Amino acid sequence: MSEVFITLVKTKSIFTVEDYLRIDRTEDERYEFLDGEIYAMAGESGEHGDICVNLAVLIGNQVFKTPCRLRIKDTKVRSGMFPPKRPLVKGMISYPDIVVICGEPEYHDEFRDVVLNPAVIIEVLSESTEAFDRSEKFHRYQLWNPTLTDYILVSQDKPLSSIIFANRTAVGSICFMKIWSVNLPSNQSKAV
Repeated sequence: MSEVFITLVKTKSIFTVEDYLRIDRTEDERYEFLDGEIYAMAGESGEHGDICVNLAVLIGNQVFKTPCRLRIKDTKVRSGMFPPKRPLVKGMISYPDIVVICGEPEYHDEFRDVVLNPAVIIEVLSESTEAFDRSEKFHRYQLWNPTLTDYILVSQDKPLSSIIFANRTAVGSICFMKIWSVNLPSNQSKAV
């Protein structure tokens, strides 16, 4: 199986969110923002792409005729406080593989490409990003996205998915989390 090359490559010094969005919206490449740093995202392997498409079909059928909608690949999610009146360098803007939004989407600005209210985020893991996806990225999603109910990590080289539930109280604080690992049938490891 070929390796996924979604290695994050550091570009240069400190940027504001506005700097990042200006760069990301005008370049052909995709970038993620983390605390003032911009990271170039490399392409995906065929296996990664197949898994994302198959998940999108399965989930798309589940959300059809519901108040939820599915977004894939090119939708960014903001995780962090970004006061609109001053330049800010703290926070994260990422490109999850799959995002489910329930209700009307809320956006960062008039470009409508940065979502504020994800309900479900799915990441297909690669060797180069798995540690970040399981730790810092999840921590940011959990801390700054009160609408997030599920964070699902899907392995692309093993028939295994981790489902992390973040159940929240009415005031938005997390009351508990459950992490489940689901072993998928081995004949479906490439299909999921």
